[in-house]
Amino acid sequence: MRTIIAKMIYTAFFIALGIVLPVAFHAMPNAGSVLSPMHIPILLCGLICGVPFGLACGMITPLLSSLLTGMPSVLSLPSMLCELAAYGVVSAFLMRFVRTKNQYADIYLSLIGAMLAGRLFYGIVNALIFRAGQYSLSIWATSAFLTGIPGMIAQLILIPMLIVALQKANLIENKYH
Repeated sequence: MRTIIAKMIYTAFFIALGIVLPVAFHAMPNAGSVLSPMHIPILLCGLICGVPFGLACGMITPLLSSLLTGMPSVLSLPSMLCELAAYGVVSAFLMRFVRTKNQYADIYLSLIGAMLAGRLFYGIVNALIFRAGQYSLSIWATSAFLTGIPGMIAQLILIPMLIVALQKANLIENKYH
């Protein structure tokens, strides 16, 4: 990424995409919870723009989306905000420090690490803060993993392809060439 201005522009784009994508997906029953469309732009922002931008995208996107579209609901907003902020931070952190000398390995390790960390953080904040006493391991496993398998698969396919395509188009920096 060439400048901080470019990172700000990309972050704004990813925030907008994070608001629009869920609206399109929620036209289909349960598509939002199954495909997790808001996760994609936030993970991309973290991987491409870095920690402060990934964090901002992860916090601003669900908040604006909730205010503008009602999704996520006010009840699920706090835990989702924590989860998405974790995605933005962890994906950026891992992308910066994971160095296997293989671009795809770096992207996948960073992406998978962020996906696991975000879901783990989501479970912790629900169990200890937002739904203390009402949250169980089986509820967490079902909501964080089983329901979202199609979305996780889509993220693992789309995100690396998008990053490489943006690099080939010289829209983002390619550290491997």
